[in-house]
Amino acid sequence: MSNRIHSAFHHSVLRQWNSTSSKLFPENFVYPVFVTDESDDARQEIASLPGQARFGVDALIEYLQPLVDGENGFPLQSVMVFGVPTKVKKDFRGIDADNVNGPVIRSVKALKTNFPTLLVCVDVCLCAYTEHGHCGILYENGTLNNEASIERLAQVAVSYAQAGADVLAPSDMMDGRIRAIKDGLKSKGLDGCCAVWSYSSKFASCFYGPFRDAAKSAPAFGDRRCYQLPPGSRGLAIKASKRDADEGADMLMVKPASCYGHIIHEIKQQHPYTPLGVYHVSGEYATLWHAAKAGVFELKKAVMEVFTSLRCAGADIIITYYTPDMLRWLREDQNN
Repeated sequence: MSNRIHSAFHHSVLRQWNSTSSKLFPENFVYPVFVTDESDDARQEIASLPGQARFGVDALIEYLQPLVDGENGFPLQSVMVFGVPTKVKKDFRGIDADNVNGPVIRSVKALKTNFPTLLVCVDVCLCAYTEHGHCGILYENGTLNNEASIERLAQVAVSYAQAGADVLAPSDMMDGRIRAIKDGLKSKGLDGCCAVWSYSSKFASCFYGPFRDAAKSAPAFGDRRCYQLPPGSRGLAIKASKRDADEGADMLMVKPASCYGHIIHEIKQQHPYTPLGVYHVSGEYATLWHAAKAGVFELKKAVMEVFTSLRCAGADIIITYYTPDMLRWLREDQNN
């Protein structure tokens, strides 16, 4: 699969991601958004993630309109969609993850209708849709059934692509899911118009706490340390990225970001021609926010320094809740 490249640059933003330098540009940033099915006009503030909210589909479009239009900064170019289902039936295999009336598929369709040029990335995982809250399908003894998991994940991913997603971002960390998703896209004639962005080096981290509150996706038992990487596992991180690149991933990712500059650098050295994203996760966002509020430093200066260091390490793309702020700050800096 690694010799197939058209999906990596089918969208104008993807073409920019394949042509980036070491500076901070508007196209370097992806805004993660949470979409609930509680009501279309819902806007639920997230206490552990200051300034962020869960949105109903209509409320999301209303919220994003001025960002896409660039009213207060550079125009928003990309989002990452996370579904927060509250009305679906949760079972052992995440049967409603690709429900056409669920929050993900409805929001993707609305985003592409209202903002045709916006790059719409979609997180692909089963945790919010399974009764146990884990990222794949389990055997009766509670261990992961990898083959059943990747089959189901591929089905879900294809459904999101059919709804209009430009980029599929599987975050489950199952072995072989990139190839399964690529094969699924090819079987539907979508392999050249939908990219796959692997959460390739995703570490088991305490920095995910606010996200699990926002997405309501904490596991019902146990934890995810058997499929997310140990924090000190440099070798596994490199092997995981190589595995996914060999299976045809169009982009790679390191998550979290701030603690793993050495991993970012090494992966970029080994895959210099593949765009590398980092996810500046919820705990990293909240840490800077609270420290700035306490007067430790000026928020803009701290965020700029962190993101510049990530770009210096080798990151091409930064997924961050600070995206609206960055678009405003970059425009202010240009005007000044």
